Amino acid sequence: MTCGGASSAQVCYATPVVKTVELEEVPMQIVGALDVHRRQITFKTLELASGESARGRISPAAREPLRQWLERFAGQQGEFVLEGTTGWRFVVEEIERAGHVVRLADPAETAARRGRKRRAKTDDADCELQLRLLLAGELPEAWIPPVQILELRTRVRLRKTLIDQRTAWLQRLQAQLFHQGVPPGLKPRTAAGRDALARVELSPAGREAVELCLRMLDQLDRELEPIDRALLAFARRQPGCRALTGQLYGVGAVTATAILAELGDARRFRSSDDAVRHSGLDVTVWQSDRKRAAGHLSHQGPALLRWALFEAAQSAARRSSPDHAYYRNVAKRIDHNRACLSVARKLCRRAHHILRELGDDALAPTDPPRTNLVDAAA
Repeated sequence: MTCGGASSAQVCYATPVVKTVELEEVPMQIVGALDVHRRQITFKTLELASGESARGRISPAAREPLRQWLERFAGQQGEFVLEGTTGWRFVVEEIERAGHVVRLADPAETAARRGRKRRAKTDDADCELQLRLLLAGELPEAWIPPVQILELRTRVRLRKTLIDQRTAWLQRLQAQLFHQGVPPGLKPRTAAGRDALARVELSPAGREAVELCLRMLDQLDRELEPIDRALLAFARRQPGCRALTGQLYGVGAVTATAILAELGDARRFRSSDDAVRHSGLDVTVWQSDRKRAAGHLSHQGPALLRWALFEAAQSAARRSSPDHAYYRNVAKRIDHNRACLSVARKLCRRAHHILRELGDDALAPTDPPRTNLVDAAA
């Protein structure tokens, strides 16, 4: 194997190997597979006319080295495939920028195509598998969202991360207060709660821990404010979000943006059941003969989508909800959480139909905001 390129960007390639391949049905001149990692990208390419293949590495895994590598295919029609794991976005953008076709493979389904038999698992083997599936027309493809949905996903996922961190700091604060013998019931996010905390008896180290928790809570609140404003402005302008908030009881601006970002183009699902499976809210079944294991949620899908649907489903406990009777029936028979999960599946199906009926307008981009979407926190 030989390597070439600048010191900051290196492309390693192996000696070409000539193979005989019957690929008349594939209209491309070059097909290739890439396996993306943080340090390097492993590739395998195949020239359809001659059957000549090449493999190697692109290092480091960044835009500029990948852009230089793609220049070798200038003037040719190429089709490339990679798995939808972390780092796929910049690879897809650069391949499309070079004028080639790119396909995103579903990681779980691609791994299932490898089979259950244990065999060598290497980057080269991963590229070989993806390329074989692509040429055979059996690639389990994942959806590549448009730019505006990718940006929306980044924002709603960032918001959820900050919310989780705020919850964690609040739990640390409550645990410290309990450890110091402070009576329960204080609300540290209110002015009255802060005044009460200033008067409670704490050890010096305990006081430092409490003050640190309060500072972290205040900082996270400041970081969340501009993100919430941006998501609210987006939900007011975007047709898909407006349809979700207008037709689904319990869905607000934040949950609507989360549902739209994670559910995406509903037309890619054959039915609303597929949308539920995508969310991970479907109940798994394992049955053999007369034996049947108890079902549980698959959790195979966007966690943020499950969170948004469950949050909206809890509104079914209100009497004004159209699903209140159904919720009460299930809650009485089982419990509150199971009832909310059942309503969440209903909301997922309705969201699928709403977005599907909107067609292209469901994901239509909005006008650019007048100010930055996320301002620097003070």
